[in-house]
Amino acid sequence: MKQYFGLGVGLLAGTLIGAVAVSGLRAQGKPPVYLITEIDVSDPEAYSKEFAPIAQEISTVAGAELIAIGGIGGEGATPITAFEGTPPKRITIHEWNSLDDIKAWYNSAVYQEALKIGRKYATFRRYAVEGQ
Repeated sequence: MKQYFGLGVGLLAGTLIGAVAVSGLRAQGKPPVYLITEIDVSDPEAYSKEFAPIAQEISTVAGAELIAIGGIGGEGATPITAFEGTPPKRITIHEWNSLDDIKAWYNSAVYQEALKIGRKYATFRRYAVEGQ
């Protein structure tokens, strides 16, 4: 019976030590960076067919995670609820590992080529903020 008690205490201690170690490692990691894009869409149908699917694929391949998408001009967008001021016609929020990753994606030849299409149907306002 004593050996089972000792084994149980050992397992519990190991679990607690592991949990503390994992928490410590997470605390040392860099916080994610969020890219918020406000989009004034002038032609929702063309935007949703010619640009939105390409842009979403390029950003996903580059390492972004789509957190939220709202408004007009694309599949899967949910309504935007304004609390103050006029909301943009469309908004996206992407999570990235770093600001450098965002810059590399944005400045890439493949995204800049796609953006030429997007700019035919919309204007963009983008900014990044580091998470907590």
